[in-house]
Amino acid sequence: MEIKLKENERIDDLQYKGLKIIQNEKCFCFGIDSVLLSEFAKDIKKNSIVVDIGTGSGVIGILLSKKADPKKIYGIEIQSDVADMAKRSVKLNGLEEKFEIINNDIKDIIKDNIIEKNTVDVITINPPYKEKGAGITNKNSNKEISRHEITANLKDFIEISSKLLKDKGEFYIVNKVERLADMIFLMRENKLEPKKVRFIYPSKEKEASLVLIKAVKGANRFLKIEKPLYIYEKIGEYSKEIKEIYNKE
Repeated sequence: MEIKLKENERIDDLQYKGLKIIQNEKCFCFGIDSVLLSEFAKDIKKNSIVVDIGTGSGVIGILLSKKADPKKIYGIEIQSDVADMAKRSVKLNGLEEKFEIINNDIKDIIKDNIIEKNTVDVITINPPYKEKGAGITNKNSNKEISRHEITANLKDFIEISSKLLKDKGEFYIVNKVERLADMIFLMRENKLEPKKVRFIYPSKEKEASLVLIKAVKGANRFLKIEKPLYIYEKIGEYSKEIKEIYNKE
């Protein structure tokens, strides 16, 4: 399918079942964290209703469309130009019937009845990692919104997720390890019980940098720490597991 690209856009191969994605080099481009979150969430139940909050380029939803077998995926994205790019990526992959991009502020999703409360089976989130004003800021507004909590913060993401999810609905998130305490506190405060945690390490010699968490709404307390995930085996060479995820093994 021929899709018209805009200035600074390119089509990248996602290296999974022929999926492709449009990215703009002037905007925030997805990283390995999004790929790992889609892999972490791939065992969701068949015919689930999935909402990817802060979908950006739509990469998580696009990958989940083939890694799992969801009935419908909704991607919520506040930035109109990024949402437009995601819509064209959905069309590029022929996923219009399965994956819908909604250009809206996540804080208005429930208020405006765009998605009803207590109707969603699964939520995935790769939120901005940095609190507003923390770390190095970026003059590019797209990158700033993607990296810092400008339009919504972690509390907003988790509160809205809990309201959207059905009882026993599943919540998947990736974030910096430094936000772990914040995430667990906010999850428990919003009836999302952490069930599975996996730490991601750049290599065996370095400290964990990212963490994947699965929580379940209204579940009993029981937490499993999974084995570590190492990105690199040695300098410049992916680990065996990462190669398998990228279909390079």
